[in-house]
Amino acid sequence: MPIPLTNAQIRFLRGQAHDLKAMLQVGGKGITDALVAEVELALEHHELIKVKVAGADREARDAMIVALAERADAALVQRIGHTAVLYRPSTDKRQIVLPRG
Repeated sequence: MPIPLTNAQIRFLRGQAHDLKAMLQVGGKGITDALVAEVELALEHHELIKVKVAGADREARDAMIVALAERADAALVQRIGHTAVLYRPSTDKRQIVLPRG
């Protein structure tokens, strides 16, 4: 279950993600187990990542983004066009300290 984020925390994370480059790209095969494993590994290491999603129409992209966030147990911070920002705190060492609320 992804952690619930307040509006202040979402604003903070969007600011942190502004300068990030997309780390992963969802291609024509869609969301595979290997892609979910890579997303989980990237989230464990970086906590905040951008993912590019290729899709013909908006509904398909949105569905893939939501499905990816659910399968990776991550919070969807922001979605703009083909790019989504995902956040999940690291279990080993947390790097991002969220504001209280």
